[in-house]
Amino acid sequence: MTVRPIRLLGDPVLRTPADPVTSFDANLRRLIDDLLETTDMDGRAGVAAPQIGVSLRVFSYSVDGDLGYVVNPRLVRTEGLQDGDEGCLSLPGLWFPTERGSEATVTGVDADGKPITVEGDGLMARCLQHETDHLDGIVYIDRLKGRTRKSALRAIREAAE
Repeated sequence: MTVRPIRLLGDPVLRTPADPVTSFDANLRRLIDDLLETTDMDGRAGVAAPQIGVSLRVFSYSVDGDLGYVVNPRLVRTEGLQDGDEGCLSLPGLWFPTERGSEATVTGVDADGKPITVEGDGLMARCLQHETDHLDGIVYIDRLKGRTRKSALRAIREAAE
């Protein structure tokens, strides 16, 4: 297992929809192990495979002591609304208020191709939505609107200087 470096905004892998996993083999197990190791650090709620440079539909999560992963996830339900600060390892140090569902459910499979469901509220719901977005080539700043979006884009430009 290896803690992998996080790709930063500007890397094309973050803007490219990830490919579905079709081979459930030792390479997938290594990827999952690396994702879990990379996620299981202070201040990290989740990591999607594209964030470590792998364009496959897999993400890991670590919320409230619950460490896990989902292969080929699909966001199948969101309910309610939460509006709180959200950040991303691919945009270090930047946090902006982002609307998300207050509850979320993701379905997918495990490393053996067996169906799994992960659901949660609060931070877990935010994580499930955020990581699924990464697999679709969406970064959370794409969800921002109005003045918040303008502030975020300005902060990103300033951080790049």
